[in-house]
Amino acid sequence: MINYKKFEDLKKLKFKNKELLKQSFIHKSFDSVFNNENLEFLGDRVLGLVISKKLIDIFPNEKEGAIDKKFASLVNKRTCSQIGKKLNLKKFMMLGKSYTKIKSSDEKIISDCLEALIGALFLDSGLETAEKFIYSNWKNYLKKSDYTFIDPKTKLQEYSLKMFKKLPEYITKNQTGSHHNPIFKVEVKIHNSKHFLGEGNSKKKAQQNAAKKLINFLKI
Repeated sequence: MINYKKFEDLKKLKFKNKELLKQSFIHKSFDSVFNNENLEFLGDRVLGLVISKKLIDIFPNEKEGAIDKKFASLVNKRTCSQIGKKLNLKKFMMLGKSYTKIKSSDEKIISDCLEALIGALFLDSGLETAEKFIYSNWKNYLKKSDYTFIDPKTKLQEYSLKMFKKLPEYITKNQTGSHHNPIFKVEVKIHNSKHFLGEGNSKKKAQQNAAKKLINFLKI
């Protein structure tokens, strides 16, 4: 028997409707009818609303594109899973036998459970309580969002669109190496710039390295 009272005490939560709390921990593999899917759907929206509002409060003069990148890093499955693991959510979950030993599925299951818990909090006690829970568990991630790394390819694309209204041109020159250890060579140019060559073990990495060289040349 799972002790949800213990969870409430540990996390300093107080549910009026205990069934909502219980439902937020029931995975569809355990019960195909009474499970946390609808709560997860709601919690995902509540989390998005709260984080969006907080980001605008923290960065009132930030451009929409930069805010969007911060937002994506704060609400993605990886971040939610990390927070869910810190809260030890899996210990209180009801899972079907097929899921109890599958480690590869943990990230999505835990992330969905956290969002379901947020949805349950919202239904049980309103937005203010859900906000407090989110701020409490996301505060360190919000601090880290003060700096957003923009990869070279994205940075070059934004510059090219702003200056020339055109996307950078990438050309794959060749591929060498073995099937298991390939080496790609890719050239990039924008408008009337020189061509810059990048290498990598994937086309994406080669493009990033080529973009980085061009960015350094342009000093942007």
